[in-house]
Amino acid sequence: MKFLWFVVSGLIGGAFAGMGMGGGTFLIPLLNIFYDVEQHLCQAINLISFIPMAVISLILHFKNKLVDTKGVLYIIIPGTLTAIGGCFLAKIIKGELLKRIFGGFLIGLAILQLILFIKEVKKGNKKVKEI
Repeated sequence: MKFLWFVVSGLIGGAFAGMGMGGGTFLIPLLNIFYDVEQHLCQAINLISFIPMAVISLILHFKNKLVDTKGVLYIIIPGTLTAIGGCFLAKIIKGELLKRIFGGFLIGLAILQLILFIKEVKKGNKKVKEI
């Protein structure tokens, strides 16, 4: 039965990744909270699973002409450098603290999205009202 839940987790994480929202925002908490997988291992599993999902998603997004490559190096270069630093930092941080940092990040992201949504509602954005 546990295998089935891992497959379901992968499917949902893949759907989020395919939409460009990052499957890790779903996969990491799911593995950590419901399957009791250690935080460092959750992040490693997420990174490994991200590679094939990102490749397929990128191919499909290019095919559908949804990728704008202007200025992409300005994102890739600093992102790659800080990812290297983040890997070293994650290695020295204890799993419990790493879990709290990730949880704080998700809560902060949710609050930011809620604030932006409320601002759009106040502006009278028709697309927001349709939701």
